[in-house]
Amino acid sequence: MSTTIDGSNSVTINSGAILGITSGTAVASTSGTSIDFTSIPSWVKRITVMFNGVSTNGGAGLFMQIGPVAGVETSGYAGTVLYSTTLTPTATNMSSGFTLAGSATSASSVLNGLATLSLVNISTNTWAEQGVLGGSDNNYVHISAGVKSLAGTLTQVRISGGGTNTFDAGTINILYE
Repeated sequence: MSTTIDGSNSVTINSGAILGITSGTAVASTSGTSIDFTSIPSWVKRITVMFNGVSTNGGAGLFMQIGPVAGVETSGYAGTVLYSTTLTPTATNMSSGFTLAGSATSASSVLNGLATLSLVNISTNTWAEQGVLGGSDNNYVHISAGVKSLAGTLTQVRISGGGTNTFDAGTINILYE
Protein backbone atom coordinates (compact mmCIF):
# COMPACT_ATOMS: atom_id res chain seq x y z
CA MET A 1 0.00 0.00 0.00
CA SER A 2 1.35 3.43 -0.90
CA THR A 3 0.31 6.60 0.87
CA THR A 4 1.06 10.18 -0.16
CA ILE A 5 0.26 13.48 1.44
CA ASP A 6 -0.24 16.31 -1.02
CA GLY A 7 0.02 19.33 1.28
CA SER A 8 -3.74 20.02 1.32
CA ASN A 9 -4.46 17.94 4.43
CA SER A 10 -5.65 15.08 2.22
CA VAL A 11 -4.26 11.57 2.08
CA THR A 12 -4.21 9.54 -1.14
CA ILE A 13 -4.27 5.76 -0.76
CA ASN A 14 -2.97 3.49 -3.56
CA SER A 15 -6.50 3.08 -4.96
CA GLY A 16 -6.51 6.79 -5.83
CA ALA A 17 -9.14 7.67 -3.22
CA ILE A 18 -8.55 11.01 -1.54
CA LEU A 19 -9.41 11.05 2.13
CA GLY A 20 -9.86 14.27 4.01
CA ILE A 21 -12.25 16.96 5.09
CA THR A 22 -13.45 19.55 2.59
CA SER A 23 -14.70 22.93 3.77
CA GLY A 24 -17.49 24.75 1.99
CA THR A 25 -17.57 28.52 1.78
CA ALA A 26 -19.04 30.30 4.79
CA VAL A 27 -22.34 31.97 3.92
CA ALA A 28 -23.56 35.11 5.69
CA SER A 29 -26.96 34.33 7.21
CA THR A 30 -28.06 37.95 7.09
CA SER A 31 -30.92 37.81 4.57
CA GLY A 32 -33.38 35.44 2.92
CA THR A 33 -35.54 32.67 4.35
CA SER A 34 -33.20 29.78 3.49
CA ILE A 35 -29.56 29.02 2.78
CA ASP A 36 -28.70 26.16 0.40
CA PHE A 37 -25.48 24.18 0.12
CA THR A 38 -25.62 22.39 -3.24
CA SER A 39 -23.37 20.25 -5.46
CA ILE A 40 -22.32 18.03 -2.57
CA PRO A 41 -20.29 15.18 -4.13
CA SER A 42 -21.89 11.71 -4.33
CA TRP A 43 -19.06 10.09 -2.34
CA VAL A 44 -19.78 12.11 0.83
CA LYS A 45 -20.61 10.05 3.92
CA ARG A 46 -20.67 12.78 6.60
CA ILE A 47 -21.57 16.48 6.59
CA THR A 48 -21.08 18.88 9.49
CA VAL A 49 -23.10 22.12 9.42
CA MET A 50 -21.65 24.88 11.61
CA PHE A 51 -23.58 27.85 12.99
CA ASN A 52 -21.89 31.03 14.23
CA GLY A 53 -24.11 33.78 15.67
CA VAL A 54 -27.11 32.77 13.53
CA SER A 55 -30.36 34.65 14.08
CA THR A 56 -33.71 35.17 12.38
CA ASN A 57 -36.36 37.86 12.75
CA GLY A 58 -38.90 35.50 14.38
CA GLY A 59 -39.49 32.55 16.66
CA ALA A 60 -40.22 29.64 14.31
CA GLY A 61 -36.99 27.81 15.17
CA LEU A 62 -34.23 26.58 12.88
CA PHE A 63 -34.62 23.69 10.41
CA MET A 64 -32.48 21.60 8.06
CA GLN A 65 -33.75 19.73 5.01
CA ILE A 66 -31.75 17.44 2.73
CA GLY A 67 -32.29 16.12 -0.76
CA PRO A 68 -31.03 14.57 -3.96
CA VAL A 69 -30.50 16.49 -7.20
CA ALA A 70 -34.30 16.74 -7.70
CA GLY A 71 -34.55 19.07 -4.67
CA VAL A 72 -34.83 19.06 -0.89
CA GLU A 73 -37.40 16.67 0.51
CA THR A 74 -40.13 18.12 2.75
CA SER A 75 -41.57 15.02 4.45
CA GLY A 76 -40.51 11.76 6.08
CA TYR A 77 -38.17 13.16 8.72
CA ALA A 78 -38.33 11.33 12.06
CA GLY A 79 -36.76 12.44 15.31
CA THR A 80 -36.96 14.90 18.16
CA VAL A 81 -35.45 18.16 19.33
CA LEU A 82 -35.25 18.90 23.06
CA TYR A 83 -34.76 22.43 24.30
CA SER A 84 -34.60 23.77 27.79
CA THR A 85 -32.97 25.97 30.38
CA THR A 86 -34.26 23.72 33.19
CA LEU A 87 -34.32 20.05 34.10
CA THR A 88 -37.71 19.72 32.39
CA PRO A 89 -37.08 20.03 28.64
CA THR A 90 -39.66 20.63 25.94
CA ALA A 91 -39.70 18.13 23.07
CA THR A 92 -40.85 18.62 19.48
CA ASN A 93 -41.12 15.80 16.97
CA MET A 94 -39.77 16.23 13.43
CA SER A 95 -41.73 15.68 10.21
CA SER A 96 -40.99 18.19 7.43
CA GLY A 97 -37.30 18.66 8.28
CA PHE A 98 -34.70 18.16 10.97
CA THR A 99 -35.67 20.63 13.72
CA LEU A 100 -32.37 22.02 14.99
CA ALA A 101 -33.77 24.67 17.34
CA GLY A 102 -37.27 24.55 18.76
CA SER A 103 -39.87 27.24 19.14
CA ALA A 104 -38.11 28.66 22.20
CA THR A 105 -36.23 30.88 19.76
CA SER A 106 -37.26 34.48 19.26
CA ALA A 107 -36.21 37.42 17.12
CA SER A 108 -33.42 38.08 19.64
CA SER A 109 -32.12 34.48 19.67
CA VAL A 110 -28.52 33.98 18.57
CA LEU A 111 -27.57 30.34 17.89
CA ASN A 112 -24.13 28.75 17.86
CA GLY A 113 -23.14 25.11 17.43
CA LEU A 114 -23.28 22.35 14.88
CA ALA A 115 -25.35 19.58 13.35
CA THR A 116 -23.87 16.46 11.78
CA LEU A 117 -25.39 14.26 9.07
CA SER A 118 -24.04 10.70 8.71
CA LEU A 119 -24.90 8.18 6.01
CA VAL A 120 -26.50 5.18 7.75
CA ASN A 121 -27.38 3.00 4.74
CA ILE A 122 -26.06 3.68 1.25
CA SER A 123 -28.62 1.39 -0.45
CA THR A 124 -31.59 3.35 0.98
CA ASN A 125 -29.85 6.77 1.13
CA THR A 126 -30.70 6.95 4.84
CA TRP A 127 -29.07 9.75 6.80
CA ALA A 128 -28.95 10.30 10.59
CA GLU A 129 -28.76 13.79 12.10
CA GLN A 130 -27.48 14.90 15.49
CA GLY A 131 -27.04 18.46 16.63
CA VAL A 132 -26.38 20.75 19.55
CA LEU A 133 -27.08 24.49 19.38
CA GLY A 134 -26.83 26.99 22.21
CA GLY A 135 -28.95 30.10 22.41
CA SER A 136 -26.78 32.90 23.75
CA ASP A 137 -29.72 35.24 24.40
CA ASN A 138 -31.78 32.99 26.67
CA ASN A 139 -29.44 30.21 27.81
CA TYR A 140 -31.47 27.58 25.95
CA VAL A 141 -29.73 24.49 24.66
CA HIS A 142 -31.24 22.64 21.69
CA ILE A 143 -30.36 18.94 21.25
CA SER A 144 -31.62 17.20 18.12
CA ALA A 145 -31.50 13.72 16.63
CA GLY A 146 -33.32 12.31 13.63
CA VAL A 147 -33.27 10.16 10.51
CA LYS A 148 -34.37 10.54 6.87
CA SER A 149 -34.27 8.27 3.81
CA LEU A 150 -33.91 10.06 0.47
CA ALA A 151 -35.19 9.20 -3.00
CA GLY A 152 -31.61 9.44 -4.33
CA THR A 153 -28.03 10.33 -3.40
CA LEU A 154 -27.75 13.42 -1.17
CA THR A 155 -26.53 16.47 -3.10
CA GLN A 156 -27.92 19.40 -1.10
CA VAL A 157 -28.62 20.73 2.38
CA ARG A 158 -31.02 23.60 3.14
CA ILE A 159 -31.10 25.61 6.38
CA SER A 160 -34.19 27.71 7.06
CA GLY A 161 -35.88 29.69 9.77
CA GLY A 162 -39.16 27.85 9.45
CA GLY A 163 -39.95 29.10 5.96
CA THR A 164 -41.37 32.44 7.13
CA ASN A 165 -38.57 33.94 9.20
CA THR A 166 -35.72 35.84 7.55
CA PHE A 167 -32.10 35.41 8.57
CA ASP A 168 -30.62 38.57 10.06
CA ALA A 169 -27.23 37.68 11.60
CA GLY A 170 -24.35 35.20 11.59
CA THR A 171 -22.66 32.74 9.26
CA ILE A 172 -23.25 29.09 8.32
CA ASN A 173 -20.72 26.74 6.73
CA ILE A 174 -20.32 23.02 6.04
CA LEU A 175 -17.53 20.47 6.18
CA TYR A 176 -17.91 17.22 4.27
CA GLU A 177 -15.99 14.00 4.13
